[in-house]
Amino acid sequence: MPDLDRTRCFCIVAHIDHGKSTLADRIIDVAGTVDTRHMRDQMLDSMDIERERGITIKAAAVRLPYRAVDGQTYTLNLIDTPGHVDFSYEVSRALQACEGALLVVDASQGVEAQTIANYHLAEAAGLTVLPVINKIDLASADVERCKDQIEEILNIPADHAVPVSARNGTNIEQLLEAIVKYLPAPKTKVGGPTKALIFDSKFDIYRGAVPYVRVIDGALTKGQTIQMMSNGKTFDIDELGVFEPAPKVVNTLEPGDVGYIVANIRTVADTRVGDTVTDAEHPAPEPLPGYQPAKSMVFSGLYPVNSPEYHDLREALERLQLNDAALSYEPETSAALGMGFRCGFLGLLHMQIVQERLEREFNLDLICTAASVVYQVLTTSGEILEIHNPANLPEPQKIDSIEEPIVRAVIMTPPEFVGPCMDLAQGRRGELVTMEYTTPTRTMLVYRLPLSEILHDFFDSLKSRSRGYATLDYEPDGYQESDLVKTDLMINLEPVDALSCIMHRSTSQHRGIELCRRLKELLPRQQFEIRIQCSIGAKIIASARVAPYRKDVTAKCYGGDISRKRKLLEKQKEGKKRMKQVGRIEIPQEAFLAVLRSEDS
Repeated sequence: MPDLDRTRCFCIVAHIDHGKSTLADRIIDVAGTVDTRHMRDQMLDSMDIERERGITIKAAAVRLPYRAVDGQTYTLNLIDTPGHVDFSYEVSRALQACEGALLVVDASQGVEAQTIANYHLAEAAGLTVLPVINKIDLASADVERCKDQIEEILNIPADHAVPVSARNGTNIEQLLEAIVKYLPAPKTKVGGPTKALIFDSKFDIYRGAVPYVRVIDGALTKGQTIQMMSNGKTFDIDELGVFEPAPKVVNTLEPGDVGYIVANIRTVADTRVGDTVTDAEHPAPEPLPGYQPAKSMVFSGLYPVNSPEYHDLREALERLQLNDAALSYEPETSAALGMGFRCGFLGLLHMQIVQERLEREFNLDLICTAASVVYQVLTTSGEILEIHNPANLPEPQKIDSIEEPIVRAVIMTPPEFVGPCMDLAQGRRGELVTMEYTTPTRTMLVYRLPLSEILHDFFDSLKSRSRGYATLDYEPDGYQESDLVKTDLMINLEPVDALSCIMHRSTSQHRGIELCRRLKELLPRQQFEIRIQCSIGAKIIASARVAPYRKDVTAKCYGGDISRKRKLLEKQKEGKKRMKQVGRIEIPQEAFLAVLRSEDS
């Protein structure tokens, strides 16, 4: 049994861009786990897409040995987490595998919206929170103001807050000493049954599904037969390992250890995130609490450009869901796009990341339809329907009422930008709940907003109106009845179900005109006329026309009788009419993305 008093399991949580990944780099650097030659920026961000965008998408674990000032060697299990609101599910999973959390605050920005949200997540998980004030090397840094904000807004003492510069490596040793001193050691039942929590997993084409676990009680050893408590299936452990940050093979995972298991698990469904791994011979009587399943907020259709790739897409989604438990999908068919899947995401950024990962990691060519939220429809017969796809909305005469999801949005902004931020929120049908001047330089606005209104470009508009200073965090806040209508888009009188969307009646005409205008610009011209129409039921609310190419068939007629020219023009007209009957319009991906963009963007 290892000395648990010298083990610390902690994660780093913060608002986006407050320097979590850079701080993780410096901690790894000071601990000396990685050779200087192999050290690089964003060490724990393993995906190309994370490094290109400069954001963390997946929580990543690493084990670090640290020799403290008292001469003792401690084992630090660190988990770096994402900061964006779309990946808050990754944060909640990382918190379950830890006893402590470093709450990073930017010394120049102070406490932001997502800082508050992540603090409440850590508090709800029962973690000990250690505040860390980062970026003290900036000219605009104000450490004392940050400490005041931590005490006033978060209501936690800032006496132990460690001021650091992750970029320069200032005070990192001091931070490691604070981790050892203030964060608690893991608790375990000595001699109790083996319990390990699966907090993530990945699929390896050679070794099958590989679960990442945090051992809570007992131990895991090579050759041991383990059992998954959710389905009772058993497997023999072929390999155990820890992350340093590269995988390192070990013979045993003790309580408090974070590592991975290779056990020839062939089926993706057998390594469910939140499941408990136990010893097959002496199983635990009950599983660990696990996680609440992620609730999808945004739905979109994913279709292969080439229909034969449908089965490849299914397999890719299965494997990706293992690595991204917040992704959900079910098969659907579109008249315009063929067979595909209706996928559920936590937000628009999550949707973009999933699409990009499918295209990069699985070499798929995909079309993504317009994002929509889940509407609740009460029919005239008294039935309540959940509508994920606008194409499935019943006929207007069968609908009694439609409810849309509402979110409680927290906007943090300097006082001088309060006006533009309120104007934006109220323009998106927002309802002000509270307005609070938390500090002389920070105002907190709380709004109830329809989720559909903040999906597309609300965050970008908020940043542009506040010169980049305002921040946003939101959480679900139930449903509310609204005057919603379905707009259908038709091209040459053929409805394109993939471009149907549900919107508020007050904005439908404006959005319909905007959509027709954008599609007119994006659809390639043909040899025949293309008519674009937007309708609500039988009523056309907007239309546009893409003129055909026209060859000058009369060019060879020099002078002579006009009837000859007229005959050639009539012949051309007949040909174009025939073309229009058999011609098919191929809608480019940009046309589907046009639905997402409103004129603000």
